[in-house]
Amino acid sequence: MNRDVSQSKVLHSDPQIAIRQRWMAVLARAGASLATYESALKEIDYRLIRAPEIGMTLVRGRMGGTGSPFNLGEMSVTRCVVRLDDGRTGYSYVAGRDKLHAELAALADAHLQGQEQAHWHARLIEPLAAAQRAQQAAKAAETATTQVEFFTLVRGED
Repeated sequence: MNRDVSQSKVLHSDPQIAIRQRWMAVLARAGASLATYESALKEIDYRLIRAPEIGMTLVRGRMGGTGSPFNLGEMSVTRCVVRLDDGRTGYSYVAGRDKLHAELAALADAHLQGQEQAHWHARLIEPLAAAQRAQQAAKAAETATTQVEFFTLVRGED
């Protein structure tokens, strides 16, 4: 499966919301690589509406992706909400316990909602998405080397 990591499985029918879904997915998966952009994201004054906080969420699964849903377990998530001085509000929910990642993702979301959306998309989202695609391709290639092909020999009956 070679799916673009910047694409969600289910995108909203409203194109603006679908675009935001894509960049939020990239930001959520960015991890430590988002720290590279910290100084650029923090150039503007902002305040924390909801400081980064760690919590838990229930993870649900489906057998084969289509079966009945079941409770798989819980995982840690970190959320954050920021407001830029011009009133734009950015949100983030990221897997794990990385408060800096959550804050930077929320800042990036706020920046991407402004007049410089194309600038931030080209400078931030596209490079992160490209890195994520490369990482996914490398992982797929590594996994492919361990793939085992099974075949059955049929013995004729006399």
